[in-house]
Amino acid sequence: MKTEQIQACVVGGGPAGMMTGLLLARQGVDVVVLEKHGDFLRDFRGDTVHPSTLRIFEELGLIDEFLQIPHSKVSTITVETPAGPTDFADFSKLGGRYPYIAFMPQWDVLDFLARKAAELPGFRLIQKAEAVDVIREGDEVRGVRAETPDGPLEFRTNLVIAADGRHSSMRRAVGLPVISGAAPMDVLWFRLSREPDETMSFLHTGSGFVLITIDRGDYWQIAYVIPQGQYETVRHEGLGRLHADVTAIHAEFAGRLRAEIDDWDDVKLLSVRVDRLRTWYRRGLLCIGDAAHAMSPAGGVGINLAVQDGVAAARMLGPILRAGRRPTRKELSRVQRRRAFPVRAMQLAQVHMLADLYPKDRHSTVERPFAARLVRRFPFLTRWTAHFIGVGLRPERVGRD
Repeated sequence: MKTEQIQACVVGGGPAGMMTGLLLARQGVDVVVLEKHGDFLRDFRGDTVHPSTLRIFEELGLIDEFLQIPHSKVSTITVETPAGPTDFADFSKLGGRYPYIAFMPQWDVLDFLARKAAELPGFRLIQKAEAVDVIREGDEVRGVRAETPDGPLEFRTNLVIAADGRHSSMRRAVGLPVISGAAPMDVLWFRLSREPDETMSFLHTGSGFVLITIDRGDYWQIAYVIPQGQYETVRHEGLGRLHADVTAIHAEFAGRLRAEIDDWDDVKLLSVRVDRLRTWYRRGLLCIGDAAHAMSPAGGVGINLAVQDGVAAARMLGPILRAGRRPTRKELSRVQRRRAFPVRAMQLAQVHMLADLYPKDRHSTVERPFAARLVRRFPFLTRWTAHFIGVGLRPERVGRD
């Protein structure tokens, strides 16, 4: 087995892991990012880049190049119900250079981060490298063992940063306890071709389902949202139910559904989980992103909270790692204390405050969800909802606590 000594090892090449690796390398830290896949091409990942994340790219001096990647912009999130359309969040009221959400394929974002990080001497991305266990000495984590096509690798390191998602093998390896919350829905993702100049509201409520449509230029990325645990029922009723529900929202989709969604293999299930770790760390290991707190898709905030975690962790721990020192438990706990409040506030909003945006059963119609009704009555709140979704309660800066 090949063994290497490095200052930091990041497990997971998603938004949290890639941003953390880039920022640590910028500080002169010798860092390896392990990604179990050979590329970043996973369909139906969340692809929203919020104003808070765009500002981070600006701080890094990368924003102009980043925005050359093809993307679409959404300045207003509109909820379409039988009671009529409601502007739920108006990002144009935020001010600044980025009063919008950018919709950009996540693989493009990750490719960009990987390319920029590769320009730094202390950074390495190793793909097709699956971290399978931690290296322990007593009650401390001292490194990672990974499997690759060329054989096993072992990395001895001062810190393992677990950014390997909601099914994190690293948090499982060290037995970190999870607090689970109620996830109100499951999501079926699929895509349909888009006609030139075809427009739709972002979110539509129907009888026992919600439909979210994301403009990808030449196709629509569509989320068919159902009550949690109802996937097998939907499958039993057949694709005809899916076709009928979607057509009820947008009749022009009928022909495209028959031609493009003719098998369940064309539909991907996302089982929604909302949870968080009670403690994000062990001595020698820190969890961030979905490994520390799995989010609901509501608001598309998961990616951006993960990026914020990475920024905070790199800023607070980078100088320690650069000095060749292992962070203490107290220093790791500072990262959790910094990030726990915005995570818990967002999860509270997702599970409770926004719960009635989602269907409860097949026979219900969400005519005027409370949150939409409140914003309809008090339109000035669209600025606050935009800030909560797009910026968050504790936005991070690259060089400032």
